[in-house]
Amino acid sequence: MIERVRAVLVTADDTMLVIRRTKPEIPEYWVLPGGGVEPSDESREAALHREIHEEIAGKADIVRLLHTLESDDERQLFYLARIATWSFEDRTGPEFSAEGRGEYALEQIPLTVEGLGGIDLKPEEIAHVLRGATSDGTLAEEPAA
Repeated sequence: MIERVRAVLVTADDTMLVIRRTKPEIPEYWVLPGGGVEPSDESREAALHREIHEEIAGKADIVRLLHTLESDDERQLFYLARIATWSFEDRTGPEFSAEGRGEYALEQIPLTVEGLGGIDLKPEEIAHVLRGATSDGTLAEEPAA
């Protein structure tokens, strides 16, 4: 089974970092930073740290696992994380230079129901989870001790 890790990266200003994807002949959409867990990764969290470094040259503090999405051949783990520094210009991920992959743009959106409703965040299930957690206040909660 393929495993992917993604981060809901919350900034000090209570915005969320998302990547706007633009591809020819496909409507614009947004994704959370992250990617595949590789055999060389010591853990899922280590994979997430690597992906955040590759995609936005950032360092984040992982707060907790927020949601898991599973299909027959893939598991996606979505983590809530806090981030203070990043530099999209210094990203190093191989996908950015691949031919035909389209454009990647890092954006900050308000971490509100309205902010989330203003973008087409993929997959839809995580968009739904985030809208619900934002409206009921559970997104900001720290993990139980």
